[in-house]
Amino acid sequence: MTGCKLLIVFGTRPEAIKLFPVIRALKAQSALDVRVCVTGQHRDMLDSVLCLVGLVPDIDLDLMKPGQSLEELEGRLLAGIGAVLDTERPDRVIVQGDTASAVTAAKAAHGRGIPVAHVEAGLRSGNLAHPWPEEGYRRAITSFADLHFAPTQSAVDALRVEGIDPARVHLTGNSGIDALLHVRDMLRDGLTSPAIAALLRRFAGRRIVAVTCHRRENLGELASIAQALAQLAGREDVAIILPLHPNPEIGAAFRTKLDCLAKVALTAPLDYPDFVALLDACHFVLTDSGGIQEEAPALGKPVLVMRETTERPEGVAAGTARLVGTDPANIVMQAARLLDDPAAYAAMARAHSPYGDGRAAERIAAVLAEKSL
Repeated sequence: MTGCKLLIVFGTRPEAIKLFPVIRALKAQSALDVRVCVTGQHRDMLDSVLCLVGLVPDIDLDLMKPGQSLEELEGRLLAGIGAVLDTERPDRVIVQGDTASAVTAAKAAHGRGIPVAHVEAGLRSGNLAHPWPEEGYRRAITSFADLHFAPTQSAVDALRVEGIDPARVHLTGNSGIDALLHVRDMLRDGLTSPAIAALLRRFAGRRIVAVTCHRRENLGELASIAQALAQLAGREDVAIILPLHPNPEIGAAFRTKLDCLAKVALTAPLDYPDFVALLDACHFVLTDSGGIQEEAPALGKPVLVMRETTERPEGVAAGTARLVGTDPANIVMQAARLLDDPAAYAAMARAHSPYGDGRAAERIAAVLAEKSL
């Protein structure tokens, strides 16, 4: 089927990061007509990635509105993406991960009989409430998709247990590692911004703890997490850099406890290259993010995960990540272990990253090109 038309739909910064290597690899395939639709779910953060990699969407729905609920967002996404599908009439839709944009695009395509390919398929925490609503979204996308690009063997196994035809599952590695290594190489060519360079100089001589926190299930735990960070910042040898998520509830909770501390920097969301520079410079990472559980180990950085479960158990099994929850005492204890026990730190820092070799995008593109024939 020469000229097979693929429509790639995404709306958040993490999706853009993990899909730009895939889009480049697909556009290198002469048999494929590649179209890109963005929903604008993370407007400013999304645009910074698109600008960085020179990606101009073919369709920009710009659907995000301040203060809208999940139900309102999903309704706008379903109508907007549905209209695009009716106009574009693609042969296949490609989505990534577990966002509202991804699940809605998969649902809209399925309702029109359009095949769906899922990049980063098979991730499971085993608990619908953690992470919420992402665990439910990713399970729903699996039910709509006919091609599943699994990043790890654990993800392959999870799909097999759920009865997915093994012929439709492809082990590819994670395209986020492709993106990370690409940007790391750009940083080595001098991409680092003056702002992040100045921030790292400010804390020269101290061990930097990079922190991110944004999960909905942790909104009620922000005060506890901030308490733990304040205790860590009391150490003479530690500095904390925390790029704040745009959610104002998150910013308010952390500013209340941490704004007055000299060794804590609460910043606006960092552009992706600056965030990679922070990961590369930090001693270890405290996060509730999924993607950072993959990225940090690829740079040799231990990860303490402020969650009770993870859909990325490979990092825990490999020793690169540790679940610490949100109890302040446990966060501080586990962080102190990495700060005070060189052997414990070295064991996590040198553990093998299980998430990819930087060639996931070419594997995904090869499968899609073969399916288009």
